[in-house]
Amino acid sequence: MSESSRLMYKNRPLVRCGDQIYYGNMTDKFIVQLTIISTKKIGEHDVPDSVLVQLLYTDPDIKGKGKVKRSTIRQGMNDAMDYAVAWLNQSNA
Repeated sequence: MSESSRLMYKNRPLVRCGDQIYYGNMTDKFIVQLTIISTKKIGEHDVPDSVLVQLLYTDPDIKGKGKVKRSTIRQGMNDAMDYAVAWLNQSNA
């Protein structure tokens, strides 16, 4: 996938795999994993309603639960992305 075809948000890549969304650069110390817990119907579309936001270490030597530095559940994707951006800005500064 070329650099120009990647989905970006506030100069960081977004990658979705099913109900998991990964946000950030793997070359940084942290990324954010967003897990869609539930959705709601708006018109014809299912939109994320409840989202688990986790700040994760990218270090491959850190395993299991030790990989999670912070975690919260937010209502709606906008609120979840606000946390993701703030956490990455703080943690990768």
